Amino acid sequence: MRTGSGAALEPNTRRYILEHWQAVHQATGQPFGFEGALPDGFVYDTEPACRAIVTARGLAADCAWTLLGLIQQAFYVEGRDVTLASVLVELAERAGVPRIEFAEAFDRAEQHVATAADFTWVQDLGIAGFPTLLAERNGQLALLTNGYQPLSELSPLLGRWLERAACA
Repeated sequence: MRTGSGAALEPNTRRYILEHWQAVHQATGQPFGFEGALPDGFVYDTEPACRAIVTARGLAADCAWTLLGLIQQAFYVEGRDVTLASVLVELAERAGVPRIEFAEAFDRAEQHVATAADFTWVQDLGIAGFPTLLAERNGQLALLTNGYQPLSELSPLLGRWLERAACA
C-alpha cells in the first residue's frame, strides 16, 4: 500500500513499479496496461481506493469484492486514476453500491477513521506484500504467505496448515 505521501512518483520509483507489474504479469498472466501507465506527475496513493472498499463494506458488503475487482481493472488495465472520487463513485455504482449513498459516505470522517484502522490492522498482522494469504480458524489468523508464491510453493504451506488445523 502506498498511502498519503502526496508526492509525485520519481522516475526510478515509477520504473521499479512497472518492472514489478511486468513480473506479476509474466508470473500470473494478469493483464496490465503498460502503455501510459503511471504518467509523469502521478501521485500513487492507495488510500482513496481502500477507503472506497471500506465505504462499500459499510453500505453493501456483498458488493465490496466486485468493487475491488473493478478498481483493480480500472487502475492496472485501463490506466484510470482511482485516487479520484468521481472515478470511485462510478465504479461503486457499477459494483451495485447505491451511487448517492456511496458519494455521500465516501468523504465522511468515519470512513477515513475506518480506513486508517484497516491499515493499522494490516500492519499489525505483518502484511508487507501482495498478495497475502491468511488462514483463519476459530478467529485466529495465520499468515501463510506474504507476497506472490506459485502454487507449487503455496500448496505445501496450505497443506501443512490444513493438517494442523484438522489435528487441533
